[in-house]
Amino acid sequence: MAAPIDFYFDFASPYGYLAAEKIEPLAAKHGRGVTWRPTLLGAAFKVTGGKPLPEWPLKGEYSKRDFLRSARFHNVAFHLPSAFPVGTVSACRAFYSLNSEKDRVNLAKALYRAYFVENVNIGETENVLKVAAALGFKPDLNDQALKDKTKTEVEASIARGVFGSPYLIVDGEPFWGFDRFDQVERWLRGPF
Repeated sequence: MAAPIDFYFDFASPYGYLAAEKIEPLAAKHGRGVTWRPTLLGAAFKVTGGKPLPEWPLKGEYSKRDFLRSARFHNVAFHLPSAFPVGTVSACRAFYSLNSEKDRVNLAKALYRAYFVENVNIGETENVLKVAAALGFKPDLNDQALKDKTKTEVEASIARGVFGSPYLIVDGEPFWGFDRFDQVERWLRGPF
């Protein structure tokens, strides 16, 4: 079987959420798995000098419109959260607290849907813990080993060149953005 697709994302990223809803069917269509890898865009922004889309003049208002239009186009339930964007350190730690890839993916999807469908502020630790508890998980987000693991994963993503969400790496080839999924699909048929 071919190598899995590395799927990097930030839990506060609307485009990351849309990608999370579409990545597995795309990968499966081409006999691939997906390795989910949450990261923290805030850490990447420190390197790139970037900032969240809503903070850019003109581009911010456009992006809010585009999130909604893109979700409708791809038939994905979406509501712009009232608290947007938010920090996602707790969500990232909760993900990395789990050992099973299946559990991690289930939690990632639940956190994304809580935020972008149910308007639950996942920037608040107690809300992350509630989402995790609903799936039967009780992560200790203050565990130092977990904090270290999350930091290591985020640093590794930056070392691989990840600067946005979603960011996919297919057999060493990077693709940034949900709007690159057509290129990803074509690449999976054979590099061009």
